[in-house]
Amino acid sequence: MTYNGRVPGRETAAARRERAVKVMERLEASMPDARIELDYQSPLQLLVAVMLSAQCTDKRVNMVTPALFQRFPTARDYAAVQASDVEPFIRTCGLYRAKAKNIVATAKILVEQHAGEVPLQRELLAELPGVGRKTAGVVCIHLGGDNAFPVDTHVKRLAYRLGFTTQEDPDKVEKDMQAVLPPERWMMGHQLLVWHGRRTCFARSPECQHCVVADLCPKKGVTSSSAKPKASARAKP
Repeated sequence: MTYNGRVPGRETAAARRERAVKVMERLEASMPDARIELDYQSPLQLLVAVMLSAQCTDKRVNMVTPALFQRFPTARDYAAVQASDVEPFIRTCGLYRAKAKNIVATAKILVEQHAGEVPLQRELLAELPGVGRKTAGVVCIHLGGDNAFPVDTHVKRLAYRLGFTTQEDPDKVEKDMQAVLPPERWMMGHQLLVWHGRRTCFARSPECQHCVVADLCPKKGVTSSSAKPKASARAKP
């Protein structure tokens, strides 16, 4: 079945699940190296990096974390200082004062309640200052914790365009994505949608002419004017 830009009228739940798997298979074939683009070498580093990535690019986070991680290698190191001691390391990240405060507060909880280790239960992670369900889900799927399908702006946008959800609330979008994909595909599915959203299915001008799943996508919310070819190296002869 192909959609050619038209929203499927009466797609059954089974057909939607079948289409979702095909979408992921194609995306994975076209982006076999898809992975989280934050640099980290420990669970704590991943947690801090994801916290810093809010309203900040992964590239910027990766620029500030080497010095940060060297100065604060453990949760106890963060917990022993004030937020003002962390701020200089992350000043170029958005909302750096609030992030520094949350990192120190989170580290203190890790030390006091979790022996300085990052828990792998999503609900416990989501209770930490500055974390929340999305960040907790990202940490879990990359550390082998609770199953999750974290929803950021890219996942939310693509899930809607692909016709897998009509919801706005991230938790409801996550449930819809979990319903169309088997659990073993949730981690990679999340990452593939993030990469596709960053590389092809842009918010304002999606490059549908370069999309490997264009014939499987109803392109909900995409108009002919918004899907104009972009002036890029790929478009040049």
